[in-house]
Order: sequence, then structure tokens, then C-alpha cells
Amino acid sequence: MDELIDILTSDGKPTGKTALKSEAHKNGWFHATVHIWLYTSDKKILLQQRAFTKKVFPGLWDISVAGHIAAGEDILTAAKREVFEELGLPITEEELFKIGTRIHHVEHKNGIIDNEHHHVFIAELKTPLEKLILQKDEVEGVKLFDLEVLTSTKNLENVLLPRFHEYYCVVYDKIESRLKTI
Repeated sequence: MDELIDILTSDGKPTGKTALKSEAHKNGWFHATVHIWLYTSDKKILLQQRAFTKKVFPGLWDISVAGHIAAGEDILTAAKREVFEELGLPITEEELFKIGTRIHHVEHKNGIIDNEHHHVFIAELKTPLEKLILQKDEVEGVKLFDLEVLTSTKNLENVLLPRFHEYYCVVYDKIESRLKTI
């Protein structure tokens, strides 16, 4: 879906300009997204298999939920919206714990240039998988993996991307710390 998004500077400041997501990806303009990693109290991580129709990384087992922040939309509002859209799971602001923002730059073979500021959250999943309602044009499936999949150096076929290993390790550490406080 092509949506209107805010264009940012390379350091994440608003430019006051908006564009369609496709235009931002074509021109490499910086914009904001949300990543929400859902974990369970028994040290599992929910990974989403991206729909096979996705333009980048189709079929990859990836972040629990990810999406673009709409033009004028608040970051937390976007995070809650994306979780509900992709998984049918209502989530509150109090359940979301922001663990950081990362700058992401990838030029895909199909011409898409992802220059993004990822606002990264973790949240505990307390709902059984069978109660989730998947957004079929975005999500092929969901599955719980052992949390250690985030730090594993074994290259599991079609599960996460080895080049982002450092990012996954940060997420792992933040989830481990959070689990110790619960």
C-alpha cells in the first residue's frame, strides 16, 4: 500500500515535506518506521513471515511487526496501529517499551532505497498465536522461535538476515533485561 509519509533529514529531523512511500523509496529520502519485537515470558520471540508478494525480503521470517509512520502520525500511535493491522492485536502504550532508534540504509536490487529511522520497541506477547488475525497482504504466517535465534550465528534458511546480526543482539539484550524486571 502506498501511503503518505513525512520526509526527514539524515539525522531524523522533520523537513516539513511529505511524499508517497514509493516516491521516498525511489529517491532514497529518509523517513520513519516502527519495529515492534514481541516476546513471551518463557523466552520466545514472535517472528512474522513476510508475505510472498512483498517487494523486499518476501517470505523472510523477520521482525514481529514493522511498518511506516504515516505523515503527521505520532510514533506510539503508529506502533499500536501496525500491531493491530498486522496481527489484530490491540496493544497499549504502556505495553510498548522503546529500546532505541536506528538508522537503516539498504539499496535493494529492485531499485528501492530504504533510508529509514527505525523506532524500535519491545512488548510482551500474552495472547496465544491462534487468536491473532493476520493481515494477509503483509503477513504470510507467525511462529514462536527460541529467543536465542536473535543471537545465533547459525545461518537458518530464510530466518532473519545475517547482516543485521548486531541489531538483533541489541534487541535480545533488551528483552533479556526486561524479562529480569518482570
